[in-house]
Amino acid sequence: MLDGLKVIELATYIAAPGAGGVLADWGADVIKVEAPEGDPIRAMFETIAANVVGNPVFDMDNRGKRGIVLDIRKPEGREALLRLVREADIFLTNTRPGALRRARLDWDSLKGENPRLIYASVTGYGLEGAEVDRPGFDIAAFWARAGVAHLTTVKGHEPFPIRTGMGDHVTSLATVSAILAAVVERSRTGVGRLVEASLIRTGVYSVASDMAIQLRFGRIASTRPRKGAMDPIANFFRTADGRWLGIVPRRGGKDWTDLVRALGRPELASDPRYASARSRRENAEPLVEALDEAFAALSFEQAAKALDDNDFVWSPVQTAAEVTADPQAQAAGCFVHVPDGADGYRAPASPARFPGAGLEPRGPAPSLGQHTDAVLAEAGFGADEIAALRASGAAA
Repeated sequence: MLDGLKVIELATYIAAPGAGGVLADWGADVIKVEAPEGDPIRAMFETIAANVVGNPVFDMDNRGKRGIVLDIRKPEGREALLRLVREADIFLTNTRPGALRRARLDWDSLKGENPRLIYASVTGYGLEGAEVDRPGFDIAAFWARAGVAHLTTVKGHEPFPIRTGMGDHVTSLATVSAILAAVVERSRTGVGRLVEASLIRTGVYSVASDMAIQLRFGRIASTRPRKGAMDPIANFFRTADGRWLGIVPRRGGKDWTDLVRALGRPELASDPRYASARSRRENAEPLVEALDEAFAALSFEQAAKALDDNDFVWSPVQTAAEVTADPQAQAAGCFVHVPDGADGYRAPASPARFPGAGLEPRGPAPSLGQHTDAVLAEAGFGADEIAALRASGAAA
């Protein structure tokens, strides 16, 4: 899909490399530029003292890329990067704006080097305001600062941490969208542009329905526990064999009467405490307890059949292991095979599919500096120039 699009990625950790990873999956030539010490996420499992072989977190967002090492703190390394940028379509970075300005690798500096360049900036807090250089991982900028953690925390409970890379990958998708919009614009104008995504902005967007209510009405309902739910049947219930499932009722009262009939508790429909949506909300605790009792009398398979027979919107609450074995997740394209040596491995897919395009990851993540010589040679560097860069420590 993106064959012929060249991306220079000067980025670390997850949000920006995740965007580069999607572009690589879709066919772009993504050249990952690392400092001699490498992307810090390469050492993730070392820093948490996990005794494992391999790093699937790094591999996930960097598969199919070509990797080079340039030390842009050295003049020769910066000049080598500029030579790559002059021939690129996209420059993707999450280096802090102040550091980029000091290195003269900011948008204002690079747009003159390559007028067709699309410059994609990924930051914690955006490119304007007093906090443009504040560091921002997703647990800080996306989860905590953008309000997602507070909205997600059940009332009366303590906040809890986000899962690895969750907010980062939302930001990756926003970045890919912005880049490809700019590619379309450039096809008309012939001129590149600056595009930006930030963790705080994508965090706000991820809870935009709630934020829209907050902005319009000046308040927002808290996340309530199961027995205090605004709609008691929009909830999670446990079956006799200990499995959880979630129900999403449609608007209107039909799902209420269908549910209690399917569960073998039709008398609940005539109980005056549950006669309307308002009364069900006001009596949520005894209603949830009654539904808990009804589900606890059924096996998961019995409950699933009852819900399916009545065309309910529902789903099992699955573990990560169960998802990886779910045949429907496989059919939906959620997992791909990454070629790596004789065997390869299974990994999460990029988030969209192009039927008929035959897109699969082209290979594993690069080792540190794996393609330095080849990429520099393609950019016109002679063997002596590459040797000099290596001797100076500007390349490796």
